[in-house]
Amino acid sequence: SHKSSKREWKPLEDHSCTDVPWLLLFILFCIGMGFICGFSIATGAAARLLSGYDSYGNICGQKNVKVEGISNSGLDLTHKKYVFFLDPCNIDLVHQRIKSLALCVSACPRKELKTLADIQKFAETNGSSLCSYELQPSEYTTDPRAAKLCPKYPVPESAPIPFFHRCAPVNISCYAKFAEALITFVSDSSVLHRLISGVMTSKEIIMGLCLLSLVLSMILMVIIRYISRVLVWILTILVILGSLGGTGVLWWLYAKQRISASAVETQIAKDNLQALLIYAISATVFTVILFLIMLIMRKRVALTIALFHVAGKVFIHLPLLVFQPFWTFFVLILFWTYWITVLLFLGTTGSPVPNEEGFVEFRMVGPLKYMWWYHVVGLIWISEFILACQQMTVAGAVVTYYFTREKRNLPFTPILASVNRLVCYHLGTVAKGSFIITLVKIPRMILMYIHTQLKGKENACARCMLKACICCLWCLEKCLTYLNQNAYTATAINSTNFCTSAKDAFVILVENALRVAAINTVGDFMLFLGKVLIVCSTGLAGIMLLNYQRDYTIWVLPLIIVCLFAFLVAHCFLSIYEMVVDVLFLCFAIDTKYNDGSPGKEFYMDKVLMEFVENSRKSMKEAGRGGGAEGRELKPMVGADEE
Repeated sequence: SHKSSKREWKPLEDHSCTDVPWLLLFILFCIGMGFICGFSIATGAAARLLSGYDSYGNICGQKNVKVEGISNSGLDLTHKKYVFFLDPCNIDLVHQRIKSLALCVSACPRKELKTLADIQKFAETNGSSLCSYELQPSEYTTDPRAAKLCPKYPVPESAPIPFFHRCAPVNISCYAKFAEALITFVSDSSVLHRLISGVMTSKEIIMGLCLLSLVLSMILMVIIRYISRVLVWILTILVILGSLGGTGVLWWLYAKQRISASAVETQIAKDNLQALLIYAISATVFTVILFLIMLIMRKRVALTIALFHVAGKVFIHLPLLVFQPFWTFFVLILFWTYWITVLLFLGTTGSPVPNEEGFVEFRMVGPLKYMWWYHVVGLIWISEFILACQQMTVAGAVVTYYFTREKRNLPFTPILASVNRLVCYHLGTVAKGSFIITLVKIPRMILMYIHTQLKGKENACARCMLKACICCLWCLEKCLTYLNQNAYTATAINSTNFCTSAKDAFVILVENALRVAAINTVGDFMLFLGKVLIVCSTGLAGIMLLNYQRDYTIWVLPLIIVCLFAFLVAHCFLSIYEMVVDVLFLCFAIDTKYNDGSPGKEFYMDKVLMEFVENSRKSMKEAGRGGGAEGRELKPMVGADEE
């Protein structure tokens, strides 16, 4: 039979390690990431970043080594712990740095110094000289070089930044230019001020509403199984009304235009009329096609509803699944913090090189220049790896749930069992899957970078082609992500390598192509409706609570913050739901393919799904023994009836 030629699916029978070479490669890559961090710390980048350094390459707060060809280098600055910029407001936005001579000083000026005499007095009383090292405090008012080597006055009152030993002006208005470059739209600072004060005054409400969105998301996860049927009907009615309404309006406009155009015979009127006619006809065709699709999908929507129902049960049996996004988010934040820290280290790594002004810059020389690239690839690959681990964990837990006949015999915490399986056997598979996504993501990012660089250049053709390439890569990435997820499910079921799993999963998905389409369109739209529901409820509650603050400019921003947060939370929770539905579908497809309910080949599935199978069998018998597509799709089940 056709079954013996294909490898059997044996759910959860044996566990073996998968894709070990890829795991070794990933570990080597991570060691490389660690080496970059170690290298930048060893070459003094960490000390330079934390303690700060002056324009002559001296690190503040310690003894330094002389740099060839630079005056004032190699000083003992043990008592001068703070970096002071002579002109702190001169910011070079292109290179993102302050264009100013930097010195190490023993104290930041805590009050405004208006003249050179004030600076001299400050140096004599506080022992902190703010002019360059070659001038003695007594020479500040007499030496002609003071104009160049002393700070630009008035010197603003400044305070040290905690942990980073830099003197920064207390009054931030000095950075207004810098801020304007970042926030061009808020030219009127009073508006910005009011917005920020609005957020500050209603921070309790914002926190409360954010909590509310969390609670609503959790409630929705539990009740979505009961309201999935209602949601599908709402969706169907909305689509029908929307398409009919749109078509009707277009024909009405066409008729109206036709009547008025008979009076005015101009070319423009004729063109308008023709355009409207084309729009109306295309809308009609679209509506008809939509109705046909809905008729074809009618049966498959039932499967989506059944799967949603079972997914709800999964969450009741495995309540810890709900907290999966939190762990992932937490790990991602930790990794990103580490990544940014090392990135800052890399910014101050390298050998001291004199620049054209005669000051020291730190530049990477030789092959070390390419450490940046390695670091960036690391960001994408490891982030994808963390997300893939979440998918694998969820898949493992749901597969265990589905293929355990007696739900009482489930392991105490299927999620921990799943994590354990992932760490012991399948890390290589996850590394390989995430690497494939990285391979698609990097070219897309490079193309996007080129696209932003071409913004001003008016080469429409090149930009259009770039846009097309970016879109294609994006679509490819989405398809690969979906396939990867199913491959992880197959690995969780069978303990096979990534490529075998992907192939097996792909075959199953192609055999059930119409169902996959139904689940992805209807299911995703239902989840989207869920997100909209949560955002709307949170927004409504927000409007009710913030309504007593009558000044509208003030509560726009808090409301936007709350709605964005609500959407993010809903997205996190419902993406887990989506994952569970996808995993359940693959399990269901495998179940119906290899089992037919006869003794020895009993189904694993839930009662709700059994009802669905029974119904589709009945309808097939009525349709005359599996005619048409539905018959092809449910072939293994027909076999059961022909005994």
